[in-house]
Amino acid sequence: MISILPATENDIATIVNIGYTEVEAAHRESCAPDILEVYLMRHYNEVAIQAELQDKRNVYSILRYNNEPVGFSKMVMNQHHPNISIEPTAKLDRIYVSSAHHDKKFGAALLQFNINLAKQAHQRGIWLFTWIGNERAIRFYKKAGFTIVGSHWFTVSDTHANENHQMLLEME
Repeated sequence: MISILPATENDIATIVNIGYTEVEAAHRESCAPDILEVYLMRHYNEVAIQAELQDKRNVYSILRYNNEPVGFSKMVMNQHHPNISIEPTAKLDRIYVSSAHHDKKFGAALLQFNINLAKQAHQRGIWLFTWIGNERAIRFYKKAGFTIVGSHWFTVSDTHANENHQMLLEME
């Protein structure tokens, strides 16, 4: 049984743990280990996640399986981007499911949940960035109807950036 509910401050450790682990796994080939470690330490710690949860623009959700947290997402509604001609649009900023549960289609359920959230908020599309080397994620988003509409250099550190696809799902 799965459930997806809004994240609370009680979920900070879950977001930190799943985020740190899954970002590292998805991006370990994108840069040197020490660079990735600094990025992870900066963005996946309790203080950083608490600040993001307190920002009302962010919509964090927790996916639970048999009442155990196994994934999370972060959406930002009404997030304009110059490459996107339709408005309003939401940015899917993060979506991660523990790798032990990848075969259960929980990522698809969490994505559909976020699509429904965006529709309820009258968004006309959802856009995101994904590293061009993350072929698994690219296939996942394409299967859901996203198309590549541009590119973006994602700053990992002061000395390293990764090229990302910008992808868009148009909704009506």
